[in-house]
Amino acid sequence: MTSTKVYVLMGVSGCGKSAVANQLAKDLNAAFLDGDFLHPRANIEKMSSGQPLNDDDRAPWLGAVNDAAFAMQRTNPVSLIVCSALKKSYRDRLRQGNPNLSFIFLKGDYELIEQRLIARQGHFQKSGMLASQFATLEAPTADESDVIIIDIAPPLESVIAAAHQAILAQE
Repeated sequence: MTSTKVYVLMGVSGCGKSAVANQLAKDLNAAFLDGDFLHPRANIEKMSSGQPLNDDDRAPWLGAVNDAAFAMQRTNPVSLIVCSALKKSYRDRLRQGNPNLSFIFLKGDYELIEQRLIARQGHFQKSGMLASQFATLEAPTADESDVIIIDIAPPLESVIAAAHQAILAQE
């Protein structure tokens, strides 16, 4: 094994992070982790009661995701982590000590993601959550050269294929 890579699939809720990562993990025989599983109990309880997390709440979680990325890259040629990573400061925290980490930003506009959530759920009750996600999102800019941007407007299979090609191009 010459090099290892960890890819964080990022974007707002409903952009397809889990669907894309699950299929990529199968296609690439890659390790897969849903970053939400690393939230501390207090965060889970807070979110379950309908309260949004703040940056202080997210700090230990981002540290846990950072540690998981470090561990994964030591044993797997390709690892995938699902983590919204909406703010640049969050992405910077995930990068710390992980030089083999890159991001795949699943980018779509509000209307597209809202329509997909409505179709997926049959009804869309969490429009406030989606609006909050877009309000928080600090889209990666050109100074974040480790971010691959994938347009999610095409069908899911095409989005997966684009992400797969982008990963292969990095090897």
